[in-house]
Amino acid sequence: MKKLFLVGFALVASQMSFGQSTFGNLMQRLSFGVKAGGNYSNFTDAGFETEGLAGFHAGLIVNFKLADKWSIQEEFLYSTQGAKTKNSLLGVEKDVKLSYLSVPILVKYHSAIGIYAEVGPQVNMLIEDAKNTGFDKFADEIDAGVAAGVGYQFKEGSLKGLGIGARYYQGFMDVGKFNSATVKPDFKNSVFQAGVFYIF
Repeated sequence: MKKLFLVGFALVASQMSFGQSTFGNLMQRLSFGVKAGGNYSNFTDAGFETEGLAGFHAGLIVNFKLADKWSIQEEFLYSTQGAKTKNSLLGVEKDVKLSYLSVPILVKYHSAIGIYAEVGPQVNMLIEDAKNTGFDKFADEIDAGVAAGVGYQFKEGSLKGLGIGARYYQGFMDVGKFNSATVKPDFKNSVFQAGVFYIF
């Protein structure tokens, strides 16, 4: 009976040790960071005249290392987007500003010299709709598309973890949620982003 108990205890202890080792390995692959930067957004496929609109983004980064040069990165960003519209939509030239919680999930390839490339899907959840457009509801609550970018991250020295990057997002879903006899709401979000980040 004692032998059976000792064997059982050894098995449980070995499983716990394996579990702790696996958990520790997973945690070592995780890293966190912050980022911020500027946006230049517009509406594509719009049936009315638009110009680009300046904005910004800021938020948090979660990165999981898959292999030596590959990782998956998820971000949680507050992002201001929209466009400048001409009088064909709203009667006057106006800044149509939208605020989103943007969540890109990107596969990243890291080169040995610090240059990286990234691509993946992105979902945007509307935080603040455009105001003073004449519509009770201007934009849909959900937007989705694909993002791709390049950048550089320092790998050594006192600047290790600091990086710069540029990214382009193209929405695939219709932005507009309004009803209009003259303007179709089937335009898409497009955003160019450039910013800095730091991975701890």
